[in-house]
Amino acid sequence: MNNLSRLIQKIKENPVIYIDKPSITCLHSFLTGYIDGLITLGFTDIDSCGMEGFQEWIQERAKTNLSRSWAGIILSCSGSEGAAFNRFFEEFEQFLKQKDDLKIQKIEDISRLSEEMSFPRFDIYNEIPSNIKKRPGMFLGANSITRLDMLLRGYSLARREVGVPPTEPEREFEGFQSWVEEKYGISSGQSWSKIILFYSVDEPEALQKFFELFEEYLNRNKSLKVNEISG
Repeated sequence: MNNLSRLIQKIKENPVIYIDKPSITCLHSFLTGYIDGLITLGFTDIDSCGMEGFQEWIQERAKTNLSRSWAGIILSCSGSEGAAFNRFFEEFEQFLKQKDDLKIQKIEDISRLSEEMSFPRFDIYNEIPSNIKKRPGMFLGANSITRLDMLLRGYSLARREVGVPPTEPEREFEGFQSWVEEKYGISSGQSWSKIILFYSVDEPEALQKFFELFEEYLNRNKSLKVNEISG
C-alpha cells in the first residue's frame, strides 16, 4: 500500500484530523494539494499512487462527459457532502479492485527523492497573493476559502512526509493563524478559514476577504522587518 492509499484510509477513519469534517469537496481539495505537493517536488511516480484513472472511471460509471471533477460527480449522485464522502471510499475501493483484477496498473510505493536532488522552486505559498488571487477557479475549482485551506493543508502534509523543510513563505504563513485570531479577538481553536468565513456572507466573500487580510498580514510583517533592521 502506498503513501496516498494509507492517507486515504486515515482520512476515512478520522476525517476531522485532516479536513475538519466528512466532506467530499474538502477531501478533493485536500488530495489535490497533497498530490500537487509531491509532483512539484519531482515525484515522477505519482501517477502510480492509485488515483490515476479514477476521474475517467467515475465518469464512465456515471455515464457523463461533463467536465466535472470526480468529487462533483459523486456529490451529484449522493445528495449531500457527507453521503458523497462515504460513497467515495466505496467507489475508490471498487476502483482499486478493478484495477488489480484487470492488471491495469500495479500500485507501487511512491519513490523518495535522493538527498542530492534539488527541489523545484515552485511554492504554492508564493502563488497565494498573485496567481491564486487572480485565478482562484483554476487552482480551487471554485471561489471557496475552505477549498483553499484544504489545498494548502494537503500540500504541506505531502512535503512534511518526504522530509522537506518549510520554505520561507510557508513559515511566514504559519503565523497567519494567530494573527487572524488576534485580529478578530478569537481564541476558540478554529482555523483561520473558519474564522474568516464566520464573519463573511458566504465562501466567495470569505475568500476575497482572505486575500485582503493576507495582504495586510504580509505588509505588517514587512514593516516589522524594516523596523528591526533600522532599529
